[in-house]
Amino acid sequence: MKKKNDKNWNNNNEYAVIVDHATVRFNMASERIDNLKEYFIKLIKRELMFKEFLAVKDMSFKVRKGEAWGIIGTNGSGKSTLLKLICGILKPFEGQVTINGSIAPLIELGAGFDGDLTARENIFLNGAVLGYNKQFMQNHFEEIVEFAELQDFLDMPLKNYSSGMAARLGFAIATIVRPDILICDEVLAVGDYAFQLKCQKRMNEMRKHGTTLLFVSHSIDSVKEVCDYALWIEKGTAKMSGKVDEVCDAYMKYLQN
Repeated sequence: MKKKNDKNWNNNNEYAVIVDHATVRFNMASERIDNLKEYFIKLIKRELMFKEFLAVKDMSFKVRKGEAWGIIGTNGSGKSTLLKLICGILKPFEGQVTINGSIAPLIELGAGFDGDLTARENIFLNGAVLGYNKQFMQNHFEEIVEFAELQDFLDMPLKNYSSGMAARLGFAIATIVRPDILICDEVLAVGDYAFQLKCQKRMNEMRKHGTTLLFVSHSIDSVKEVCDYALWIEKGTAKMSGKVDEVCDAYMKYLQN
């Protein structure tokens, strides 16, 4: 973990991700408001009452380029919030996040998809969301479909897909090129075992070519299989970080007590 007197904290290009004393704050309504009229009246009168909630608290850690980190913790511990912070979806209330390289995020099942469109149409839509042009997606279309194993369902609306099928499509699109940083948040948990192995193989291949991986999963076995290091988060605070076996074993011992 970073010490506050570390002057070179943000000045080292060997790191893909630098989280520097980052805090994420949400305001939760502390009173029930039943209609829009009442909300605006209280807003104008400045009578709206909120309760502060810190989803991530003074978080600091660094990930070297090419490393694979598992992020573990119980439900509601702040794992997904931390990933959204790293992706730039959320901004820190305090502290800062530095990213060196391009990011391919898989942090929410169905993000970047339209359920009323077919899988064929969604491939181009999701590709555009990730910054790929139409020609690029056309060139890689067959490769995406083959990896996702959805050849017979291309013209079916995505809303009729199972969660596993949608996850396969999202993973295939996000990993069609080698990003500098790949972020996976539980999206593989909905896939069948064979496809999970297929995804792990692709992630390992990407890592061999230098991709940095941030991997969130409740499957400790998967974290140990894929990652070299782990960060354990509890109630928004970094409880432990280091070698994956040591952190995961400490976490499992904690759960058993």
